[in-house]
Amino acid sequence: MKVFVTGGSGWVGKTLVPELVAAGHQVTGLARSEASAEALEALGAAAVAGDLESRDVIAEQAAQADGVVHLAFRHDFANFASAVELDAQVVRTLGEALAGSGKALVITSGTPATPGRLSTEQDKAAAGTPATGREQVSDLALSYADRDVRVSVVRLPRSVHGTGDHGFVSQLARLAVEAGMSGYVGDGEQRWPAVHVADAAHLYRLALENAPAGSVLHAVGDEAIAFREIAEALGRSNGVPAGVVDPETLGFLGMLASVDQPAGAALTRDLLGWSPGQPGLLADIDAGNYRA
Repeated sequence: MKVFVTGGSGWVGKTLVPELVAAGHQVTGLARSEASAEALEALGAAAVAGDLESRDVIAEQAAQADGVVHLAFRHDFANFASAVELDAQVVRTLGEALAGSGKALVITSGTPATPGRLSTEQDKAAAGTPATGREQVSDLALSYADRDVRVSVVRLPRSVHGTGDHGFVSQLARLAVEAGMSGYVGDGEQRWPAVHVADAAHLYRLALENAPAGSVLHAVGDEAIAFREIAEALGRSNGVPAGVVDPETLGFLGMLASVDQPAGAALTRDLLGWSPGQPGLLADIDAGNYRA
């Protein structure tokens, strides 16, 4: 397949692109800078100049491709609503370019929080939460299944971990070292899901190749890790104690650390035969991948 990827030089993308190339796909990635273009080319992809606001470029590349994987997202948590609106505009551009083609479109979202139980692929984000906007973008994407686009949504958990991760867990490690305390909120029994970046990338490839139109998929390896266990592992790795902290000391992560949000992936595994096999998050931390 000719595959167009946004975010191909990003955290998941730089693992996904080589997997696509190794599987025989011809990959073109959107590159917002010369450094991004060089990174894509080093991964075996062609690069086309543009960013998430380059609608004409995005539409043209999507129309020329046999399938699209949309990974890029503007991670501006101070202006999250505008980041979500930009994402919606990109998804609409991709959907219109692919409408009537039967081609694949895979977009990215997050697993919803359903405190007290594992969230499933059939659950929705609660109304009025920060995740509501991304849920609406997913609904927009899925609407193109009615216009002959083989669209699917891959929901990522709170941690997509591995060597070189600069996401939430890496930020928690930095905060722990700065404060001299690896913090958790309350009793720390709030649970997070996680997945290794290689397992997540493999699911994106399976979705691109095989997911039926309208599929919602969960890229979840670890279903429910108590946040206290994450904090304790980060403390061991960074030589600081773990203990209770006020949510405010964790910045915007304080809210995420305060909510029980485990997630499962049983439907995804059954549908696509996906079987994550990489180390779990706690093993990755204990291996030294999150020393600040």
